[in-house]
Amino acid sequence: MRTYPIFRGWLCGWLCTVLLSLAPPTQAAPPTLLVFGDSLSAGYGLRQDAAWPALLAKRLQEKKYHYNVVNVSISGETSRGGVSRIDPVLHKHAPRVVIVALGANDGLRGLSVDDLRANLSHIVSRAQGQNARVLLVGQRIPPNYGRYAQQFQAVFGEVARARKTALVDFMLAGIAADSKYFQADNLHPTAEAQGLILQTLWPALEPLLK
Repeated sequence: MRTYPIFRGWLCGWLCTVLLSLAPPTQAAPPTLLVFGDSLSAGYGLRQDAAWPALLAKRLQEKKYHYNVVNVSISGETSRGGVSRIDPVLHKHAPRVVIVALGANDGLRGLSVDDLRANLSHIVSRAQGQNARVLLVGQRIPPNYGRYAQQFQAVFGEVARARKTALVDFMLAGIAADSKYFQADNLHPTAEAQGLILQTLWPALEPLLK
C-alpha cells in the first residue's frame, strides 16, 4: 500500500506520543543529606557500615525519608580544614541538609576559640547560602582544660544562635563518661556506641527532613 509523506509523518508522531504515554515516569534523584565532620563521623577504626552515618541512612529508609546520605567526613579534620573544603563539597553534592560535626580536633589541639567560631560560622553560612538546612553538632573537651574548655563548649551555641540553625549540644552525650563505648585510644567511639550517637542527633535532625 502506498502511503503519502504527510501521512507517514503524522503516523510516526502519533506512535511516539502513544509510546511516551505508556513509558513509566522518570523519578527524580533523592536529595542529598551531607555529613561534614571528622573522625567521630568518619567511622575511625570501624567498618563503614557500622558508623553512625550508615545507620542514619538505614533509619531514613525505614522511616520513608527519601534522602541519599553522603559522608565526606575526614579523620583529623579541623574547622579550618572544613572551611577549605566546604565550597567544593557543596558544589559537587548540592545537599538539602548538612550535618556539621567539626571542632573536636580544634579543642584537643588547643586551637583558637575565636578561629573556631569564625570557621564554623563560615561553614554554616556557606551551606545556608546554598539553601541547605543545617544541623550544627556541638563538641566538648575534658574539664581539665580549664577556662578554655568552657569557652570551647560555648562556641557551638553561639554560632547556632547567630546563624539561626539547629543544634545538638554534645555529640557524645550519654556515652562520654562510659569507657566501654570507646576504643583503646579512649577517643573514638566503638561500633556499639554508634547507634547511641544517632539517637542523640535524631531529635534535632528529623525536623529538618520534612
